[in-house]
Amino acid sequence: MTTSFYRTGSAAMLAAAVMLGGCESPGPVQKQKPVTAAPAPRASSPVAAAVAAEPAAAPAALNDGISLYNKGSYSAAIKRLANAPEIWSADISLQTEALKYMAFSYCVTSRKKLCKQQFEKALKLDANFDLAPGEKGHPLWGPVFDQAKKAAAATTATAKK
Repeated sequence: MTTSFYRTGSAAMLAAAVMLGGCESPGPVQKQKPVTAAPAPRASSPVAAAVAAEPAAAPAALNDGISLYNKGSYSAAIKRLANAPEIWSADISLQTEALKYMAFSYCVTSRKKLCKQQFEKALKLDANFDLAPGEKGHPLWGPVFDQAKKAAAATTATAKK
């Protein structure tokens, strides 16, 4: 009796794994790598070293927030990203990256208005801000991003008149 129970359970587990293998998850398809800046080339003289500015590494809070997002801890990711002054005083590209992951987190937790607001903030910081090709087609945040982009374009057109 015990042997047939384990065989049935094992077969059911295998069948479930095969069926779920083709399903998409609501999160990113590929695991995101932490954002880091490339190291600056070494200067040959002390004067050149003083002139060559090394790009700043991504704040730990940004990497933490992305990691929380990738683990499915969306509310924790939003909290970590939103409450990190080192992100909001960093380069615009790092700020837009944080806003993007906050938007994704809001969208996957069914808070579309807040999702759109984060995309709008990113577009206000950088009019050329865009999603990667794999991110644009996402069924949850793709349409929200398109709405935010259209709203930003309309605001820009109105301001130019």
